Amino acid sequence: MHLSVYLSGEIHTDWRDQIIEGSTRLNVSFSAPVTDHAASDDCGVAIMGAEEQKFWHDHKGAKLNAMRTRKGIEEADIVVVRFGDKYKQWNAAFDAGYASALGKSIIVMHGADHQHALKEVDAAALAVCETPEQVVQMLRYVLTGELPG
Repeated sequence: MHLSVYLSGEIHTDWRDQIIEGSTRLNVSFSAPVTDHAASDDCGVAIMGAEEQKFWHDHKGAKLNAMRTRKGIEEADIVVVRFGDKYKQWNAAFDAGYASALGKSIIVMHGADHQHALKEVDAAALAVCETPEQVVQMLRYVLTGELPG
């Protein structure tokens, strides 16, 4: 069995790298949004031309990034959505909703301090956890039926 996993959410920590490194012995392929913040923000104007107003600058980038995000979520077997401690990740919540609407299996990852704020997102998930290692253990179990350690 092979799994395709889309890694959505915050871009300020190395959680994606931890999951990818922990999954090297598993038959898993990963995709993700562009995690270079500047490139993600400026992709639209870099490709389609400058905008005087910040709204249109962001609008171009958001639509271009949405193409990548939609493709990644639509092709994924499992969508992992990470909510970090910094900032409000509206895009991560949107990705979770989109994945849920498509009937995708969702793993939500966040700390205990976000439990109340994310209760509706958590309710749509098939699993909720706090660490990248738990995600790796879930992927291993789904693929092999093996429990940790």
